[in-house]
Amino acid sequence: MANRPNQTQSGTNIQQVRQQNAQSASGQGQFGTEFASETDVQEVRQRNAQSEANKAQNSGQFGGQNS
Repeated sequence: MANRPNQTQSGTNIQQVRQQNAQSASGQGQFGTEFASETDVQEVRQRNAQSEANKAQNSGQFGGQNS
């Protein structure tokens, strides 16, 4: 196999991967901030608690029927 600069043995272009990683890293903060500002943490916690309560209630109702 010929030695090709800037490519791995499988043919991956190393420079292209580095460029994509840099673009991804630079946009990551903006992406995270956008969703963080739109999320109501208290509402999410409340919904999670309600979901857990429903699961506990349902497992109690259906758990005894299979016995």
